[in-house]
Amino acid sequence: MRLRTATIAALAATAAAVALALIFGAQGSDEAAAKAEAAPGTPTVEIISPRNGARQSNHAVVVKVGIENFALAPLQFGKEPQLSQGHIRYSLNRVPDCVDPKKLQDAESSPIGTGRLIGASLDYPEFSGPNGVLAEQLGTAGSYSPGTRPEIYYENLNPGLYRLIVTLAQNNGAPTAAHAVTNFQILPKPGHGPKPCDEGKVPSAKAAARLR
Repeated sequence: MRLRTATIAALAATAAAVALALIFGAQGSDEAAAKAEAAPGTPTVEIISPRNGARQSNHAVVVKVGIENFALAPLQFGKEPQLSQGHIRYSLNRVPDCVDPKKLQDAESSPIGTGRLIGASLDYPEFSGPNGVLAEQLGTAGSYSPGTRPEIYYENLNPGLYRLIVTLAQNNGAPTAAHAVTNFQILPKPGHGPKPCDEGKVPSAKAAARLR
């Protein structure tokens, strides 16, 4: 009887993890493995805030990162690559409230990451401010916001689920292998949940339930 109870509990925990993988991916284990494999002196980056899984009512967020073995070099921005120096690529996307059935099917086929739901980019001036202006100048708006400081401010964010990827980049903008991922939620006002999905689309909550 105890064995059966333990088995059921284990299955329930596994199902919950798989459901979260649809929305958030399996970045935690990926990052842990990357850090474990990183050789001494290898550049690394971690997201200090917002923490993965954070929930807030504020429609703005200050992203702060920690960097090791890598120097931010504002005066070298856009110039030739140099070893272990450069800037940061911030990429924020809102996970869609309503999921395309094909994307859901892909997520069901590979629930640990390859079917992640990306959603619309927030890397434009109205959301990422001066970093977004720089992104427009460089032609990267809608893809990432470049930054030469270990923080960025996003505002005018609607309620929903968000996925942030931070990548260290060389002076010329080429990405390195060092990156970090976090996911957070902006809560709606009480009684103001997401609008009903169009016909044929699957609400995110139901999509997660299908993977249980």
